[in-house]
Amino acid sequence: MAGEYDSTEFLDTDFLAQKSPAAAPVSGYGRAPSPDDVNRKVVEAQQKLVELKRAQEELERERAGLEELRRRQNEFQTGRDEVIQNLTRGLGLLEEAEFVARRDAEQMVKTVGDFRTALTKVQAINDAAWTKENFQMELTRALTTIENARMEWNSARLKISALAGETKNAAAPLDKNSSAVAAVPSLAELPFGQLCKIGLAMTWPLLLVALGALGIFIAILLRK
Repeated sequence: MAGEYDSTEFLDTDFLAQKSPAAAPVSGYGRAPSPDDVNRKVVEAQQKLVELKRAQEELERERAGLEELRRRQNEFQTGRDEVIQNLTRGLGLLEEAEFVARRDAEQMVKTVGDFRTALTKVQAINDAAWTKENFQMELTRALTTIENARMEWNSARLKISALAGETKNAAAPLDKNSSAVAAVPSLAELPFGQLCKIGLAMTWPLLLVALGALGIFIAILLRK
């Protein structure tokens, strides 16, 4: 049994829709938004704001972490350069000081040996054993020994600061004594009257002895 005839069965609806735009269904863009549409848009906007705020917070945390990392890297670079510079300079200074100290120590050891040798030679001089025949030769030899020891002392004093300091300290009392002696005027600068007083003060004991001896001599003559 044949079915009923449908007039739209042999029509191309897609072709008809392209040919007749007016026949297309009316979309929702041309109408005014409904309250539900507005509420939905508001909810979507709020969700986007929340997502953007969350993304901003994550970016802020990432930026803070990167800034901390950059600060630590700068601190590392600066600290390394500073430590390298200080240690390099310190090594140079210490090596130079060590070299000077080792050189001074070696010089001191050598000077100690030279001083002991010179001291032994000076102490070995026995002037009491000199005779009339070898007096000139022994005196010349002794003066040579003393002069060599003096040169050894002066040379070491210029090289070793400790000896220079001791020399200055030892020379200070001598300077005071020399200044005190220099403060006393010489006899040539004294007036004639004061010279007479000094001469009388120095000779009156002799005068007393002479007068006493003269008195004894006269008494002996009177007894005879």
